[in-house]
Amino acid sequence: MTDEPIYQALEVLRKGGIILYPTDTVWGIGCDATNDEAVERIYRLKRSGEKKSMLVLLDHPDKVSLYIRKVPDIAWQLYEVADKPLTLILPGACAVAENLIPEEGTLGIRIPEHEFCKKLIRKLNRPLVSTSANISGQPAPRTYSEISQDIRQGVDLIVDPSLEGHPTRKASSIIRVGLSGEVNVIRP
Repeated sequence: MTDEPIYQALEVLRKGGIILYPTDTVWGIGCDATNDEAVERIYRLKRSGEKKSMLVLLDHPDKVSLYIRKVPDIAWQLYEVADKPLTLILPGACAVAENLIPEEGTLGIRIPEHEFCKKLIRKLNRPLVSTSANISGQPAPRTYSEISQDIRQGVDLIVDPSLEGHPTRKASSIIRVGLSGEVNVIRP
């Protein structure tokens, strides 16, 4: 993979734009997770009445503590033993756009195993919003060809579909972790 698609995406993200991109699960819509206006654009594009349910991607578990005030010990263990894509909903969100943080103050974080995503996040040096590339209430697109024209036309950049790799084609598992280490499986 050349770095050209990375630099194209970086340019759009740094200007507050939103991108349509492949991940290790399903296609996603993303933006710089610290940019309130870009986050709001994604909510509008998805026609999402239920705000603050988007997660972020980081390129390495070590960076989780930059966006969560106190990471529960069990979270580190869960990231370490995960053998499939895993999103942890963690308490004490900080340093991201306010409109990404729900009333309970949590943030969903996933570490993708996808070359394009990891390189992009590393160079952006910020978390990347990741939400399925669909209108709210519709099925998540497993492949690029399943993405609606409304979504394709609503983003500033579509990353080259040839960078898709070998995604699982299903959403990640979701586990909510409490401050005292409580674990609640939301989606197996």
